[in-house]
Amino acid sequence: MDINNQIESPFVIKVSFNKLLEQYEELLDSDNSAVKANAEQVLKIARENPMLRDGFSDLTVFQEQQENISVILRDTFNPLLTHNEIKVAVVPFYDYVFNSSERFKSILKTAGEDFKLEVMNMPEEQIYIMACTIILKACCGYNINFKRPFLYEIPDTEGIIRYYKILYNVDFMEIIPRENAPKITKEDYDELLDNFDNIDLWREKFPPNTYDFKGFVISNIFDVTDDQSISNIKSSLIGEDKRNDENFIHGFYEVFRSLFGLKNIEVGFSIYNEEEKSFEKVYGVGINSFLLNNNEKVACKDALCRWSHGKLLNDKNFFSISNVDSMYEKSNGKAPHIKSLYDQGFKSAIFAPIANENQIMGILEIVSREPEVLNSINANKLIDVMPFIVSAVERSKNEEETLIEAIIQKECTSIHPSVHWRFEKEAREYIKDEWNGNEPQFKKIAFDNVYPLYGQIDIKGSSEARNSATRQDLTLQLNAVKSILEEASNLERLPIYNQYIYQVNNYLNGLENAFQVDSEHQISAFFKEDIDSVLSHLKTLRPIASKVEEYYNTINDDLNVLYHHRKDYDETIANINREMASLLDQKQVEAQAMYPHYFERFKTDGVEHNMYIGESITKEESFNPIYLYNLRLWQLQVMVEMENAYYQMQSQFPVHLDVASMILVFNQPLSISFRMDEKQFDVDGTYNARYEIVKKRVDKAFIKGTNERVTQKGKISIVYSQKEDEREYLRYVRFLQDKKYLDNDVEIVELQDLQAVTGLKAIRVSVLYHKDKDDKAFYTYDDLMKEIKS
Repeated sequence: MDINNQIESPFVIKVSFNKLLEQYEELLDSDNSAVKANAEQVLKIARENPMLRDGFSDLTVFQEQQENISVILRDTFNPLLTHNEIKVAVVPFYDYVFNSSERFKSILKTAGEDFKLEVMNMPEEQIYIMACTIILKACCGYNINFKRPFLYEIPDTEGIIRYYKILYNVDFMEIIPRENAPKITKEDYDELLDNFDNIDLWREKFPPNTYDFKGFVISNIFDVTDDQSISNIKSSLIGEDKRNDENFIHGFYEVFRSLFGLKNIEVGFSIYNEEEKSFEKVYGVGINSFLLNNNEKVACKDALCRWSHGKLLNDKNFFSISNVDSMYEKSNGKAPHIKSLYDQGFKSAIFAPIANENQIMGILEIVSREPEVLNSINANKLIDVMPFIVSAVERSKNEEETLIEAIIQKECTSIHPSVHWRFEKEAREYIKDEWNGNEPQFKKIAFDNVYPLYGQIDIKGSSEARNSATRQDLTLQLNAVKSILEEASNLERLPIYNQYIYQVNNYLNGLENAFQVDSEHQISAFFKEDIDSVLSHLKTLRPIASKVEEYYNTINDDLNVLYHHRKDYDETIANINREMASLLDQKQVEAQAMYPHYFERFKTDGVEHNMYIGESITKEESFNPIYLYNLRLWQLQVMVEMENAYYQMQSQFPVHLDVASMILVFNQPLSISFRMDEKQFDVDGTYNARYEIVKKRVDKAFIKGTNERVTQKGKISIVYSQKEDEREYLRYVRFLQDKKYLDNDVEIVELQDLQAVTGLKAIRVSVLYHKDKDDKAFYTYDDLMKEIKS
């Protein structure tokens, strides 16, 4: 029976031991006579049976060559470990096991004759795609990572599902394109990246039987039942409410059965009502409480004895009853929880409080109709799973109270308190429609006649700083590699070292003179695809091994690159954004207390914020233009304070970066609506869209007739289009000048026309700074820099 007739694959599969035999050929030079003799024996078998090296696809060969294959694989499948290790040799993509350890055979025998071994989380159509990703990496040079934890589900003697993790060793395979294999271009690769589920596309790029596969795969298998059971419990409890899912509780029981390794156990829950000091039934399909024994509610004093009450509710600790019958006799049937178990025919049990630091929320009940199988020893397995159960019950306990919030979060996003009332109103209508059997629909959220305010504190030259940090890191790493290669060239006179040194010099020259957008990617690929393998070899040369080790000590393990200057840059940007956003959030609390308005902020290379104020947002007929003017003045003042705060903390950041602040003034009210697809507010209407256009482009605008940007370090820029806005903001500027927030160098400039936007102007004025919070002196930007550096 030919393997290739049984499966559809881009491969023509031949089982071959060539790669393994090549390793035995290397052992012929061994100084160990036993090792050498064993290698000679294996290679003798290979010479006498050339198909073992050349490859075969007929499964009957395994039977004919069974003894020879066992000898060839004897070292790989150590007979001393065969009763301990779980290991198999398989034909890939077909899962035909042709050699296995005794432990694996025993596991399969226990599972029963009808059991079919299958990878549990690998859909059949994905097997073809996985084969294609292997080709992309092996033959096309694209490092696609398709690694996922693959598992077998295999029942034990009790019928309990045990989980086994599979790790594939692919050292013994070769992949060779056939003449009819289509060439894979970069465009093909890019298309495949976004079409994982399009099996037809993968078949088009990698038609069946267009690549030769020679070799075999060894699977090392590990029992991960406990870990997987905990993971399954966590997964079961995450997500939407599952109490009405008939299959959920059954599946939940199965997970606990795997965790405890016990077939005949059941799981129950009861809710603790703190106000009434009682336990209550949890409503849901198939959910029972063995403590309540079919009662809807039982007072705690009537459900537990004094000792168990203290253990569960006071100490927040679990306890077990390993023999219910024995405890029933000892208590003369007077212990309520023992009597309840006894009456229902349970013989052993574990009770555990579902509790956080603040409160008891319920009781987890695990019961069995067999004595002693549940006890104080295996009760400790709950320690690892209780946090997930507690988390799930916390959500469930608050479910009714937070139903409205859940719908808002599902349909929208995190909603600012100023407009929350409007979303709540629609959520109530949504629930009402659902209860009445109508098709619920979350209606459009819009606010008319609101005034926008926009501001940003932007990091100047962030792109240049990032490029500079990248250049420095790459230069350091290239020079380190160059030094190692030069030393290696002196140790081993191999021309390849000189070729790599030539490449390094080319990259260094490029970084110095022509840093491109893709330079970082190219050099990183060079390190990964070329240099890593060279250094792996050089680690074996004693005179240079320490230098290679020193090099790797400078490399970031997560990113696999030298990440020093870039780390400083990234930390600086993160710190600036965090500090500026935190200050803005604190100041917003004050502004909301003056008059409610909508506020949102965004972290980019700096911090931007939007504000909208108007009667439709406040829900009350209290809006007056004075609140708008007040908010505009507040915004200008806070922007100056943020500038000061930034420069006072600038010395704490790893990288010296400047910031520039800007405010955009729009004097006409507009309408905003919530975009369900983007989960944010946006302006409504063509005319209002002009505001968004200006907002996105104005900070890059030039002063008319110059190459000077409107935003400058040390200055705050107020962009506007109407004369009345100019007059209004000049009043604010004069006020802040009097308070020593701003300098006296006010200038009014015209801006170069933007696309579809003309007639913009800007007031620019220098900010006055303090060296620190206690400093009473005032400095311009240039003065401040001199003071800081002096």
